[in-house]
Amino acid sequence: MDQAFVINVADAPARSHSRRATIIDFEPDDSPWPDTGVNIQVFEPGKPNGRYHWEPVQEDFLVLHGECILILEGEERRLRQWDFVHCPAGAEHIFVGAGEGPSAVLMIGSRRKDEAHYPVSDVAARYDASVTSETDVVAEAYADWRQEPWRPAANPWPLR
Repeated sequence: MDQAFVINVADAPARSHSRRATIIDFEPDDSPWPDTGVNIQVFEPGKPNGRYHWEPVQEDFLVLHGECILILEGEERRLRQWDFVHCPAGAEHIFVGAGEGPSAVLMIGSRRKDEAHYPVSDVAARYDASVTSETDVVAEAYADWRQEPWRPAANPWPLR
């Protein structure tokens, strides 16, 4: 059962992967939230937060720190602190770190449907953020990245 709680971002658990952003995750591992996913992802320049995709539910994003690139519907757009992004269901997207240092994005998405589609994107491929074959299967989309597991990481918040 969900429990109400308060946590400072700097105290939340974080995990990292060599090929993608570090995730600061507020959800307890043993009790994922059924309705809404919320996390902060911290990107180093050139690193994506995942694979280019779309979901059948709404997602919203707020750049909290630094600069990043949003690939939205096949086009790159440079974002900076306090830029807000709304992705309605079906909007293809991915984020990539940019600028001189780390960037951070607050990510909020509906969990009403736990599915995604991963199209091939030449633009996203420049950042190792595209699949090589279109798929709806998460394990296929991340097969090459799964060779290295996620690791617990030092929480990088607050960013400087």
